[in-house]
Amino acid sequence: MKIKYSIVIPIYNEENIIPELYSRTTKVLGSVDKTGYEIIFVDDGSNDHSLEILEKLYKKDSKIKIVSLSRNFGHQEAISAGIDFAKGNAVITMDGDLQDPPEIIIEFIKEWGKNCKIVYGIRKNTKESFQKRVFSKMFYRVFNKLSNVKIPLDAGDFCLMDREIVDILVNLPEKVRFLRGIRPWIGFKQGFVKYNRDKRYGGKAKYTINKSTKLAINALASFSYLPLHLFVGIGFFTSLFSFIGIVLTIIAKFAGIEVVKGWTSTIMVILLLGGIQLIMLGIIGEYIEKIFEETKHRPLYIVNKLVGITPNQLPRGRQVSK
Repeated sequence: MKIKYSIVIPIYNEENIIPELYSRTTKVLGSVDKTGYEIIFVDDGSNDHSLEILEKLYKKDSKIKIVSLSRNFGHQEAISAGIDFAKGNAVITMDGDLQDPPEIIIEFIKEWGKNCKIVYGIRKNTKESFQKRVFSKMFYRVFNKLSNVKIPLDAGDFCLMDREIVDILVNLPEKVRFLRGIRPWIGFKQGFVKYNRDKRYGGKAKYTINKSTKLAINALASFSYLPLHLFVGIGFFTSLFSFIGIVLTIIAKFAGIEVVKGWTSTIMVILLLGGIQLIMLGIIGEYIEKIFEETKHRPLYIVNKLVGITPNQLPRGRQVSK
């Protein structure tokens, strides 16, 4: 049977949410196409009963597919795993905490019908903590200032992608992934659906500030070279002022002007230059880390179990355990 819609949902310790998530998602998809869809749950190394609940759902509904990873690889890797196995003409990615309302999928499909290759969910309002809302808004705007790839403001991973986009995305070899940046980098006609993001249905948020910060650093290192260029400029101007200082010191020496040698000013200059150098080394280190990760040639993820899915030929950099 031809699959028209694939819904990809990463799951990590969401045992209290899965029944409601399944109920609302199937209700929406049933109103659009009763048979031509699949829901791919990617269990990202959950240590609760999430996988058991998903397997029970599969026994009742063969449209459910399960990709169980060997450990917790991370949100972006889990979404990538689901996309790799998706067979639909349109692939919709959404979070498993019901902050992304499944009912918005209908609006995505309408925009897709206007020949849009990617349809983004744009968050109008969110019911998250003030700290997280501020961090998110700042990140999108800073990213667009620093990067040559512009991502839609306030667009998360909730989106619809046409099969043409999915085929391109699946074959990209990079390991350090920021899907929100890769989608606009691919290009093609894009649509937008604005929605109100709900509060978490249950459980604890998995994207802490630390994880969000790490994702932001990965995003900037993957799509922006401006920090490197910026510190080349800082190094140039620091050298220029140092040269001017040397020239003035020589002039003062030959003019017979006594130059007071102060310990405080010397230490301040040393600390300033040392701090700048350490920051430069740290930023360069971030880029070197990304190069190191890419050159390891380890698989993006390892699959422990597939339920309802035949392990067809996977793209390079993915692996299913035997």
